Amino acid sequence: MAIISQRSIKRIKLGSYIKHAGLVLLSCSFFMPVGVHAQGEVNIYSARKESLIAPILETFSEQNDVVVNLITGSADALLSRLRAEGDASPADIFITVDAGRLHRAKAAGVLQPLQSDVLAANIPSHLRDIDNYWFGLSQRARVIFYNPESVSPSELSRYEDLVDAKWKGRICVRSSANIYNQSLVASMIEADGAEQTQTWIKGLMANLARPPFGGDVDLLKAVAAGVCDVTLANTYYYGRLGQSDLASDREVYAKVKPFWPNQGKGERGAHVNVSGAGLTSAATNIANAKRLLEFLTSRTAQEWYAHVNNEYPVVKGIGAPEMLAPYGTFRADTLSLSKLGENNRQAVELMDIGGWK
Repeated sequence: MAIISQRSIKRIKLGSYIKHAGLVLLSCSFFMPVGVHAQGEVNIYSARKESLIAPILETFSEQNDVVVNLITGSADALLSRLRAEGDASPADIFITVDAGRLHRAKAAGVLQPLQSDVLAANIPSHLRDIDNYWFGLSQRARVIFYNPESVSPSELSRYEDLVDAKWKGRICVRSSANIYNQSLVASMIEADGAEQTQTWIKGLMANLARPPFGGDVDLLKAVAAGVCDVTLANTYYYGRLGQSDLASDREVYAKVKPFWPNQGKGERGAHVNVSGAGLTSAATNIANAKRLLEFLTSRTAQEWYAHVNNEYPVVKGIGAPEMLAPYGTFRADTLSLSKLGENNRQAVELMDIGGWK
């Protein structure tokens, strides 16, 4: 467990990573100076990697004199752990990515509603659970990426148009097991209906350059290499390539461009999703948990998310990530993200029927 506090813990020495049951526990040894007493603690289970969440938690800890205890691991492993621990769980907050996963946590009974005027004011209603069980903290768009050497942006328009015969043998996608693809399909069910979405899935599969493979970064690299001309990926993966220390990653960023789909008059806008968090049903440090969640919607935290994680803020008035800013603004779908979780099962069924492996 990582214990993070710069105010009450003056020195932190990071120990070794201990892998167990799909979890990564970050061990620390620390020195607590005499006479310094933290104002309680807050315990977090996070499906976000330690490097993508710990720095902003350190800032919260320093500013609020609260010890933050962090366990990171895979989303599924942490959810299973929360369910197994039940009321005995030490976790106060569960952080994960994708509204579909947040919905699963709500449905599993491991979250409880949290009333907060700050969260209600800072986070648009469609980016948080309708019953206040979870709250979006940062946004990412899942959009079309293309190789400008083989595709003109004038050829692109909507997600739905990727079934056109002109794209046959030119598209790459990742597996249907991926929650990001499931949520995209869930949003299409809401927008276009199940029957039309089923037809779209079959048409998309007919246009693949090769069977589904890899992760979003692999797909972006495949487009840059000419394996395919078009793919679907989350914007923050693209931004990270642009900020990478590796010249080969930056070359992919330079070769591939994003396209904002469904921007025409009357169209719903580009599909967006969130990383988010909720108060666990077993939480005991509720005041500090609430304070932390509210802090994560502050300007300091939202600007950090954009700069470090290449994610779009959920709070209005804060700029886009610098690696995505050159591509301008876009209209985002304002569908309530609760629908992504509600439609997930049907989305998976349609993908299976449509041959999306």
